[in-house]
Amino acid sequence: MDDVFIERFLGNLSPVQENALVQLRRRLRETHKEKIPKDAHILRFLKARDYSVEKAREMLLHSLAWRKLHNIDRLSETYKPSEIVEQYYCGGWHYSDRDGRPLYILKLGQMDVKGLMKSVGEEALLRHVIAVNEDGLKRAEEATKSKGFPVSACTCIVDLEGLSMRHLWRPGIRALLRLIELVEANYPETMGQLLIVRAPRVFPVLWTLVSPFIDENTRQKFMIYGGNDYQGPGGLVDFIEKRYIPDFLGGDCYCDVPEGNMVPKSLYKEEFSDKSPDGPPLSTDSLYNTAHVVKDFPHEVLIQVPQRGSVLTWDFDILKGDVTFTVLKCKGSISADPHHQHHVSGATGGIGSVQYIDKSMQVGVDLSIVEPPCICRDGDSVQGSHVTSQAGSYLLQWKYFDSAKASFDFTLATHKSKVMYHTELLKSDAFRLRR
Repeated sequence: MDDVFIERFLGNLSPVQENALVQLRRRLRETHKEKIPKDAHILRFLKARDYSVEKAREMLLHSLAWRKLHNIDRLSETYKPSEIVEQYYCGGWHYSDRDGRPLYILKLGQMDVKGLMKSVGEEALLRHVIAVNEDGLKRAEEATKSKGFPVSACTCIVDLEGLSMRHLWRPGIRALLRLIELVEANYPETMGQLLIVRAPRVFPVLWTLVSPFIDENTRQKFMIYGGNDYQGPGGLVDFIEKRYIPDFLGGDCYCDVPEGNMVPKSLYKEEFSDKSPDGPPLSTDSLYNTAHVVKDFPHEVLIQVPQRGSVLTWDFDILKGDVTFTVLKCKGSISADPHHQHHVSGATGGIGSVQYIDKSMQVGVDLSIVEPPCICRDGDSVQGSHVTSQAGSYLLQWKYFDSAKASFDFTLATHKSKVMYHTELLKSDAFRLRR
């Protein structure tokens, strides 16, 4: 390959990287004739697979098949967002960053995800985001031509001002995970930098749900700012010229990204269903555990917190019956070995629930309640977080609740509850999430 062409359109490639590109392009021509992507597109898949020709080829072949199946190459010519998406989807392009990469603004905190999905459907939203990604590829290509140096990715500002628990609506999270899966598989190495600003307290819960699905190389490009930390040195100005920082983030540049707001219920489709839609599997099962909870045998998850300021997060669904959920702090150390395991016929692995607290331990003496008991009913989907004030042993506890009783003093019951849950500890130094 011509050295001038490589430096001008692809960047500085080592001999090994250049050879991998030549090999992969040659192998693609054997199967796809002249209908192969441009070198910059092929190079993204090689980067995503550490320049392994075989792994990149497998990934790219799957992506090419996906593009053909869904006619993605014609999407930019045929796609036009609906009036609802144009008005209530809070995203749009806005100049470029300091490295010449196209800049996309997403006001996620102001977006009514539930309203959008109920009014236009999940597939329409996914198609819109795919169209945005296709537009980003074109803009990067145009920037390469105009800037005089290779521009292979885009930068995105995600404004979380207004983010709340309503954004953690289960079908919306499912759609987000499906979207992440599609983008990771078909648009690798297209994220130059992702700048998350005005991250609220609920953000760690959302991060816990989606971060396992994000490629590690992509996660390294995330910068997360809480409060006003995005302003001043070390903030947005490090990535974007001051004259291009949007007005709603304290800059002087007018930004016409839609404000969003709530979608009127009169626009909802009657046929909308909260059930998981037909489509590619989301592969979320591996994140979750299941426990059966009966009288006298609560289910407890022990989390050792190494430093104060760490965040405990939880996401669980009540699949059967009612429970109370409590978070407790052990005043002393507690063994990592369960005090008791209760076996329930039919439970996964034969384990119904696990207990670390024995009956001699008392609240106020051995334990303190850091998140008071809340009643969770059959079918509830619950997400939450707790910022720890101390290091030590914490317990997340699900306890059977007899709905016929008004108190938390349970009587003997033969019925059992079933919980599907995922928990995670975010250490205090894991993010630039400052207050």
